[in-house]
Amino acid sequence: MGGDRAPAEIVAGGRLAAEAGLPVLLVGPPDTLSGLDTGELPILAATEVIAMDEDPARAVRTKKDSSLVRAAEAVRDGRAAAMVSAGNTGAAMASALLRMGRIRSVTRPAIATAIPGAKESPTVLLDSGANVECTPQMLVQFAQMGAVFATARYGTERPRVALLSNGEEAAKGSPAVKEAHELLAAGLLDGRAEFVGNVEGRDLMTGTVDVVVTDGFTGNVALKTLEGGLRFFMRTLAGVLDSGPEARSAAETLLPLLAAAAQRLDPDEVGGAMLLGVDGVCVIAHGASSAKAVLNAVRVAHDLAAGGIVERLRDAVASAPAS
Repeated sequence: MGGDRAPAEIVAGGRLAAEAGLPVLLVGPPDTLSGLDTGELPILAATEVIAMDEDPARAVRTKKDSSLVRAAEAVRDGRAAAMVSAGNTGAAMASALLRMGRIRSVTRPAIATAIPGAKESPTVLLDSGANVECTPQMLVQFAQMGAVFATARYGTERPRVALLSNGEEAAKGSPAVKEAHELLAAGLLDGRAEFVGNVEGRDLMTGTVDVVVTDGFTGNVALKTLEGGLRFFMRTLAGVLDSGPEARSAAETLLPLLAAAAQRLDPDEVGGAMLLGVDGVCVIAHGASSAKAVLNAVRVAHDLAAGGIVERLRDAVASAPAS
C-alpha cells in the first residue's frame, strides 16, 4: 500500500514477480485490492495503512493492523521469507525492527544501498538513512555487515571497505570517523574484508572500493545528491541531443548506446536497499518504484533470503572481534 504509485503499480510488480516464478504474498486491505487485477496472488488482510508522511514510530505502535506491521509479522512467523516495501521508509524500518527484532549483538540496523559505477558490481553504501548519528562502534559494525552483504549479494570475495570522509588521510573526518578508522585498521573485519582507509564523495561511483561506510545522515545526503546529479545530467544530455537537426541526426546513432549505459544507472534496475541487522529480510524500495522496480525488489529479497543472508550476518557479527 506504500509508495507514490501504490497500490496499482505495486500489485503489477507483484504479478510480474509471480510470472517470473517468485512467490508473492500481497498485504493490504482486501476491499482496496479487490478493485485491482491481482490475478491469483494470495492476500494477507490488513485493515490499516501507514501514510508516507506519518511519524514512523507512533504509526507502528498505534496501527497494529497496518500492512507494514502485518508484513513484518508474516516474516517473523514464517509465513513469508522476506518483506518488500516502497512506502514510509521509517515505518518499514520500525515495523521490521519491532516485529522481527534485531540480530543479537547488532547495535542498530543500517540501510545498504547499491550504487552503480565503473565496475560491473555496484558499490554498497551504508548507512543510507537509518541512523542520523552513529558511534565509532556502530560504523565498525556497519563495515562488518556491509562486507557480508557485498559477498552474499554480488559475490565479491574479500570486499574492499572504506569510510566516507572529507579526505583520504587517516587524520581526516569527524571524531567518530577517526576512531572508527583506528578500530578498522586494527583488524576488526576479521579477515572477511580488506579495510582500505578513507574515501571521499567523488569516489562513490569510481568502483575503487566495494563498501562505503558512513552515518545515515551523511549517507542519505550523498545518495540523494547522486540521484539529483544524474537526473540533471540526463535532462541536459536530452536537451543537447534535441537542440537542432545535426544534434538529432547524431542522436539516432548515439541513443541506442546511451540507452544501454543509462540502464545501468536506472534505480528501477537496482530494486531496493536491504535493512541489515534485523532478524529477517527487509527490502526497502524507492518511493517512486514502478512495476519493474517492484519486480527487481522482490527478486533481491528472494535471492537474499534463499542465500541465508541473515544467518551470514549473524555469524559475522558474533565472530568479529569486540569493538
